Amino acid sequence: MIESPTSSPVSETSPKDGLGALLRRSPPASQAAEQALLGAILTNNKAYERVSDFLEPSHFSDEVNGRIYEAVARRIERGQLADPVTMRAEFEHTGLLNAAGGPAYLARLLTAMVGIVNAGDYGRVIHDAWVRRQLIDIGENVVNNAFGARPDLDGVDQIAASEEALFKLATDKGQEGGFVSFGKALTGAIDVAEKAFHRSGDVVGLTSGLRDFDKRTGGLHPSDLIILAGRPAMGKTALATKVAFSAARALLRDAEDEGVPPKGAVAIFSLEMSSEQLATRILSEQAEVSGERIRRGDIGQKEFDRFVRVSRELQRLPLHIDDTPAISLSAMRTRCRRLARTKGLSLVVVDYLQLMRPAIGTKPDNRVLEISMITQGLKAIAKELSVPVIALSQLSRQVESREDKRPMLSDLRESGSIEQDADAVMFVYRDEYYLQQRMPKESAYDSTDKFQIATEEWQRKMALVHNKAELILEKQRHGPTGTIHLYFEGEFTRFNDLDMIHE
Repeated sequence: MIESPTSSPVSETSPKDGLGALLRRSPPASQAAEQALLGAILTNNKAYERVSDFLEPSHFSDEVNGRIYEAVARRIERGQLADPVTMRAEFEHTGLLNAAGGPAYLARLLTAMVGIVNAGDYGRVIHDAWVRRQLIDIGENVVNNAFGARPDLDGVDQIAASEEALFKLATDKGQEGGFVSFGKALTGAIDVAEKAFHRSGDVVGLTSGLRDFDKRTGGLHPSDLIILAGRPAMGKTALATKVAFSAARALLRDAEDEGVPPKGAVAIFSLEMSSEQLATRILSEQAEVSGERIRRGDIGQKEFDRFVRVSRELQRLPLHIDDTPAISLSAMRTRCRRLARTKGLSLVVVDYLQLMRPAIGTKPDNRVLEISMITQGLKAIAKELSVPVIALSQLSRQVESREDKRPMLSDLRESGSIEQDADAVMFVYRDEYYLQQRMPKESAYDSTDKFQIATEEWQRKMALVHNKAELILEKQRHGPTGTIHLYFEGEFTRFNDLDMIHE
């Protein structure tokens, strides 16, 4: 029987000496488990298969044992026999066993072996002791940093760094994962198809509130990272807010139909706008009162009453806004996990990713690597929490230098990493915005007639694109691409479906 990792006993001490007593304790370790596992592997190399998917040399508390495990594993991975005879020459050549007592240590390992069938249990005891030692190291770092070992981190950053370290340890997949049988995978796929079959309409995932987008994509799907990009003033935030609001309203409506609280929530990380500005935008859209007039107080009593009534209705929405500027990836991940644990989480919106910071403690060499770390982290959040993540992105200025200013994938800033990590990339584009800037000026024409002709032609073109927007679905990993036509009301910064048939 292999003992669990233990620490040396501590005598009763006064509270004043409590910390010193804790520091004098030995770190968790199990020499017996390490020796028994090595003996089992050297006796029968098949024992290695029971631990190879989660146990690493660094998990051993004794450095010599870890190096022996590494050497044995290296030989087994090459398809060669690893036993006391074949390993002895390598150990003598490298002097690996000198610190442990020489070749006699191999014999000791063989006698420590209790049973090959228990190799998996030995490995889990070793891994558990390693996890406990990591927790001790994290705790020591927290204490040291709090005392000023890292003056570059303030208190809030130290909390984020500690959460990041714990998150990495908690998500170590050493003892999990592995192959899933195709039959089990098929069962999951059939469950998804069955839900889609019984659900009315074309939406399989979470609705975006946009009819044609949902038809093209089937809605917003769990684990997907969706990039929504565009030049300034195109309406990225307005479109993302529309999707977030529609998803939250759908979650509330489903909960009310079942007579239960909402099973999920929508999280918006607004790095550019404050929570009050974002709330005003949603109120303006739903109450149909211009946001500019709201800010100036230029509204009548009826509009104000409608404004208050709508605000009361919106208070019930499972919508949460975090307006922390320059939030780090680790802090965002921690807050998403906390919200998922307390309220449930169905959608994450990030406005926008170029304003984020990478994980605390990381210092990328350049901006491209930094953006790559952020997009990979957002994709990891989507997969871990099984929710769609919509991240807004800026476009480079090269769009402005082209005659056709419709964006392309190459226009994404640091496009390589963003395009690679995203499951879908879409651009919002409004021709009206650019055409508005090309309004004819009388001073540019040598006669009134020419100016009048140019103005009429400009007005004709403006009428064709007035209140119209394009959502260009440039990449979709699970479906077709193409352009989706939308209706845009600049007064309320509101996107909606465009009725092309009855136009």
